Amino acid sequence: MLNNLNHIALILDGNKRWAKLKNQTNLFGYNKGFENIKNIVDYSISKEIPNLTLFTLSSENFNRKSINIIYDIIYKNFSKIFNHLIKEKGVKVKIFGSRNKLPKKILEIFERIETSSLNNNKLNLNIAFNYGFKDEIKNILKLASQKKNNINFEDENEINKLFFLGSLPDPDILIRTGGYRRLSNFIMYNLTYTELFFTKTLWPDFSEKEFNSIIDQYFKIERKYGL
Repeated sequence: MLNNLNHIALILDGNKRWAKLKNQTNLFGYNKGFENIKNIVDYSISKEIPNLTLFTLSSENFNRKSINIIYDIIYKNFSKIFNHLIKEKGVKVKIFGSRNKLPKKILEIFERIETSSLNNNKLNLNIAFNYGFKDEIKNILKLASQKKNNINFEDENEINKLFFLGSLPDPDILIRTGGYRRLSNFIMYNLTYTELFFTKTLWPDFSEKEFNSIIDQYFKIERKYGL
């Protein structure tokens, strides 16, 4: 583990803008962004970072026309890249967010990858797909109302387990690529004391060098947790 760095979260933004700058199609941009996921996961493993959480598709963007491009990329590339991460690298994959309205083939791919990686422990890779924090809260409130008095709200561990990230440590660092300085409805319960880094670099160009530079900046911060 890199000096007690437990968890890094990333909002992957800028694939389409990157493609436009290159006079390429959105498909080309998303493919490059998808390839970069593998690069950053490999680098995180080399740095012995145990938890990595990626925001790949928000629930707000789910109805965009580009969703069909993303599906096509998953059909053609998802299994290949994640077989590398699961079988060769020992990554455990968890995909969270709403699975309503997802095509059956996508659901089967997700379920196969999660099941086949269940016993891996090299790195926990959490992928937010069709996810929104407000939707997560709504689901938790429904669950709490159904369980009524069975939840001990004085027990923080029990509350944590209601959220998608469960008992994993909160992210130490959140990195958002693409230039926008906002959280965009992403795991806000888990970001209460997370150090936030925003870069203008578009996701396909986000490099190991810049990733390492942000980590170096993080270790120069005196974290007081409100004290």
